Amino acid sequence: MQDKILRKFFLGFIQIHILHHAKKDPFYGSWMIEELSEHGYDMSPGTLYPLLHSMESTGLLEKDEKLVDGKIRKYYKITDQGVEVLDEARKKAYELFKEIKD
Repeated sequence: MQDKILRKFFLGFIQIHILHHAKKDPFYGSWMIEELSEHGYDMSPGTLYPLLHSMESTGLLEKDEKLVDGKIRKYYKITDQGVEVLDEARKKAYELFKEIKD
């Protein structure tokens, strides 16, 4: 039960993390899985890709397909709307963490 609750909370942090990296450089899914694991998030492709598709369908990310080593690799980058959402999320997260840090 506790794992499900924590997973729900962390999903928002993960989305902010995704937008943060998408603003820096386009990324592909397996790279993001590795990046998130470095921060303690155990994210499977079956969880990440639906999340990326959802963020794409809501206009936060856009996808670009490139041929890499004979295979199509999907790169995700932030949209203008994604930048606005990320900026607002950073402000809200900063205020929240200032309040709850002790």
